[in-house]
Amino acid sequence: MIDSHCHLDHEPLLSDLSNVIQRSKQVGIEKLLTISTSFESFSRVKELVNKDEMIYGTIGIHPHESSTNIITSKQIIEKLNENSKIIGIGETGLDFYYNNSEKDKQIASFEEHIDASIKTNIPLIVHSRDAEKETFEILNKYKNENLKILMHCFTGSKEFSEKLISLNSFFSASGIITFKNSLDLQDTFKSIPMDNILIETDSPFLAPVPKRGKKNEPSFIDFTAAKLAEIKKYPKKILSKKLQITLINFFLIEINAIYYFRLR
Repeated sequence: MIDSHCHLDHEPLLSDLSNVIQRSKQVGIEKLLTISTSFESFSRVKELVNKDEMIYGTIGIHPHESSTNIITSKQIIEKLNENSKIIGIGETGLDFYYNNSEKDKQIASFEEHIDASIKTNIPLIVHSRDAEKETFEILNKYKNENLKILMHCFTGSKEFSEKLISLNSFFSASGIITFKNSLDLQDTFKSIPMDNILIETDSPFLAPVPKRGKKNEPSFIDFTAAKLAEIKKYPKKILSKKLQITLINFFLIEINAIYYFRLR
């Protein structure tokens, strides 16, 4: 099992890292991808990837931070090259629910991340909330660029998922699929091809049932996997292996791409 999206640099995970890692390994997690959300966050992520062999990281500015953390494609590429265990670009995208950053700043930041992803062939991790139309319109502009898109913590509509599938996007299921009020989302994941699905905790946020209301952590991914297996009608063991293979093909082989990019 691999947690494709967690925030190990957030408390209470950061101060309890050794135990978080131990509990992750006890439930069969082999890799953790910890996600950058700001320049300050990326500094912590760079340290975290050296704490344990199982931890990998990303470089990105969350849409909430895009007004105060201005980043360029060139900067993203430079930071990718700082450590071979930085294997993704993001978390980027659009969040028009909270609007913590101006819409034009979010869009400009998103475009810079997309440009860096295209230039490096490194996967793009996308956050989209209350911005389905705008998110798709922007991504669709690059449909001929072989952009590797991962829709993190996907909670969008079935129509949105179908449009994104036309771009060969991937979709990450979080603990939200275990919630009683997530029947529409469960139905959407039924229709998404298994080969396009990953799994995540987004910890310390969004703990799955039966841990809902508690601080989430990577080891809780087991509950989300059990629900996803029920939705997709797969034995959990087989589903977990398929998820692992999908993520390795999507992310970890890109270490070679980073190395190749450095040599050019």
